[in-house]
Amino acid sequence: MTTTDYGWLEKAPFHLDAEARSWVHATRDAMSIEDKVAQLFVLISRGDDDEEQARIRRLRPGGITRFFGPDAEGERGRLAALQSDAAVPLLVSADLEGSRMSLPFATQVPNPLALAALDDVAVTRDISRIMAEEARAIGVNWSFTPVVDINAAFRSAIVATRGFGSDVETIERHALAQIEEFQKRGVAATVKHWPGEGFDDRDQHLVTTINPLSMPDWEEHFGRLYRAAIAKGVLSVMSAHIALPAYVRSLNPDAGIEAFRPASVSRLLNIDLLRHRLGFNGLIVSDASEMAGLGAWMPLRGAKPQIIANGCDVILFSRSPEEDMDAVRAAVENGEISRVRLDDAITRILALKARLGLHDNTGPDRRCELGAPEAVQAASAAIKGAPTLVKDVQNLVPIAPATHKRVLIFSGGIVSPLHGEPAPMVLPQLLADNGFEVTLHTPGTVVTRENFDLVLYIFGEETLLTRGRIFLDWAKIGGDFGASMQRHWHDIPTAIISFGYPYYLYDAPRVPTYINAYSTLDAMQAAVVDLLLGDGEFNSNSPIDPFAGLEDARY
Repeated sequence: MTTTDYGWLEKAPFHLDAEARSWVHATRDAMSIEDKVAQLFVLISRGDDDEEQARIRRLRPGGITRFFGPDAEGERGRLAALQSDAAVPLLVSADLEGSRMSLPFATQVPNPLALAALDDVAVTRDISRIMAEEARAIGVNWSFTPVVDINAAFRSAIVATRGFGSDVETIERHALAQIEEFQKRGVAATVKHWPGEGFDDRDQHLVTTINPLSMPDWEEHFGRLYRAAIAKGVLSVMSAHIALPAYVRSLNPDAGIEAFRPASVSRLLNIDLLRHRLGFNGLIVSDASEMAGLGAWMPLRGAKPQIIANGCDVILFSRSPEEDMDAVRAAVENGEISRVRLDDAITRILALKARLGLHDNTGPDRRCELGAPEAVQAASAAIKGAPTLVKDVQNLVPIAPATHKRVLIFSGGIVSPLHGEPAPMVLPQLLADNGFEVTLHTPGTVVTRENFDLVLYIFGEETLLTRGRIFLDWAKIGGDFGASMQRHWHDIPTAIISFGYPYYLYDAPRVPTYINAYSTLDAMQAAVVDLLLGDGEFNSNSPIDPFAGLEDARY
């Protein structure tokens, strides 16, 4: 499909009419090489620095990924100004993954794993509609979701809460619903991370990860998911720093190290497999091009041209955009990137913009109240329905001040590499507001039945980029070497509550009560407190194996 014949503009997923096709051709043909190269880049935008805004105007990228602040009107105005000044409309992208990745000024919604725990596609549709309408209203037109990775390797800190669990059928149902709801509201969806993450428990931010499946197994898992998304009309695919050696070796048994080339710079995976065999006609965007999953494979400066030469249409992010644009332009001039490949990428970028109505402002109505009462009500209902009581062999739930008044809480707060130091959890204060006497554990706290009626371990670690591993660091939790070996549940009723990573039973299989609540949102913490107090019933559905394959963890 890399060709000067652009008849595919009429076909799925773009379905462009004659007027839109004419705009794509005329806009592309009027561009200089420098203009075309700039269109290949999506750059990060954050803060309210006028100098950064001026730099975006000067660089003229094809799009930006905005990291939003709390001022909705300021953000709306900033994006509107950038669009007004752009000679070619900008793609404005975000990771609409819910939870702490929700827009900070919009309705706070559950993340994919919480939606999978509910396993109600109608709810996923409603939450996806809310996200899309509010995103489009602020100026976002492209989301790097849904995640169709599979929670197969439980130690994976990078899949964890971002996807719809471990069951392929469940992932498919919810991902397709999100694609449909996003795209009919003018937000292009992106399935990621091609060619499929979750069977390697490492993080491609840190290392090139490997999809270890044989091709028959790959077809049953990721082949099924990507084919279904393509059939649904998904507009973009994110090609990640993940290798698929089985496919490369099916074509070249003696591939050697080339079998482990990341998809983001692999023509075999992007063009041969994704475009030709799976028939994907939409836009391919690289995963963040500064990640070590790519940088460990090759020098990052040399990688930028290779991303385009090997089938991606968009380079995501750049620490030095002027230098990287120069490198890509030089690659075009010396033939490393052919003019046909360049024009094919530009045509798909412009086709996506036209498909979204950006070329003539004919996209969906952007009027939408952010955080409208009905949206908040729908999100609240979904949040309250998600927490899963995985086990309660001590019959702890429900609790009450009359029976569990003195509560000791172990917590490291809400941990996020994107948000600085850990933030405090609101759950301790919520318990105090309901009549409990709450003590936050500090090193040296004397933990006895005479002092406490209930011990809660509460953890707020959702998917953690660059973390590598999420696990219970008992020495850090307890405060020292000796405390790391103390287990209080033989003397005091004890529960672990996870507001994120769902596999802590691997490190604490004997804890008598365990709850997965999936998301660190304040509303989720409030929902768990209500459920602990007996206001409603906990969910009993787990979208993953919370026992991490351990039989003893069930008891």
